[in-house]
Amino acid sequence: MKLPRPEPALGILAYAQERDLCVNMDRRKADNWRSYIQTKNLGWRSTIGYLPIKLDIENCSRCNFACTMCAVSKWAHGKRADDMTLEEFKALIDEQYGLVEIKLNGLGEALMQGDDYFEMVKYARAKHIWVRMTTNASLLHLRDNYKKLIDSDVNEIDISIDGADQKTFEGIRIQSDFDQVVKNAKQLNDCCAGTRTKMWTLVQKANYTNLAEHLHLADYMGFKNVVFSMNMHGWADPELKKRNDAEMVNLSEDYISHLMETAKNKRIKLAFWDVNDKFDTDIMQHRCPWPFERAVVTSDLRTVPCCMIGDPDKFEIGKGKTFLVNWKSEEYRDFRQAHIDGNIPDVCKACYK
Repeated sequence: MKLPRPEPALGILAYAQERDLCVNMDRRKADNWRSYIQTKNLGWRSTIGYLPIKLDIENCSRCNFACTMCAVSKWAHGKRADDMTLEEFKALIDEQYGLVEIKLNGLGEALMQGDDYFEMVKYARAKHIWVRMTTNASLLHLRDNYKKLIDSDVNEIDISIDGADQKTFEGIRIQSDFDQVVKNAKQLNDCCAGTRTKMWTLVQKANYTNLAEHLHLADYMGFKNVVFSMNMHGWADPELKKRNDAEMVNLSEDYISHLMETAKNKRIKLAFWDVNDKFDTDIMQHRCPWPFERAVVTSDLRTVPCCMIGDPDKFEIGKGKTFLVNWKSEEYRDFRQAHIDGNIPDVCKACYK
């Protein structure tokens, strides 16, 4: 059964228009984009002559939740490292002139950083970089954060809602307040008419039987887009992966059809995310593009190859080196070549069939 995939909250056309504005801002960016597209069309190479076009930038690696399936739950006091400063962020954006899109958060809760976070969004948006972010929505009511977030001109806001009732939600998202999150999400959607947001649910044994109720809740909170994510992983932690693998479920076609019909009746755009539908070693076009077009820069300026790993204490490229040096380093070339050869690195195998 072919399922609809997530699309930009503001629409594919809006994304394409903003990308074109970004690419055409200056010659360096345009040349970088052309080099990327040419390499992609001719076939990925381990040695590349362009800077990444996308980055996940982790502004802070600390969280006020301790969700059962998340790597943060295993960190002492819910923190791994200090926040990235606004100055460090600006320097990274200026250095990485090829960027057309960023995801501005990592394993932590982005809004814990305070007002510097909104300044980061504004700085990237001034360059027409498409900015996505994920939040647990727990802090949106404080200091008018919900309004500051919309006023920053962020393009997409994913809000994690992993339970349609208090017991389920707070049982998964430890240290959370279900009622407050619901109020906050509703207030945010009222502020932006639901145009920039998605409700993102990580489907698992604890919540899969009441996904229709998630859609009713989404409608109440004002979401126009909902994503059911069917994949759980372990952020390169074997123990966490084993735990999360045991919690994964498969939905029947009848159940999916029921959910699609419920969403249609609510005028909600429902999509499904499953990493294992994406990557395979049969042909190069089916392999993960991350090594060739993007990466993660953590709050302490370390390089991680993708968001499915996220934690540099579990796997890092180029310890002690800047991202600019790392991107074209021998270590990164070897990492890319392994993907080209089909010898998928162990740390990446969880995302392949």
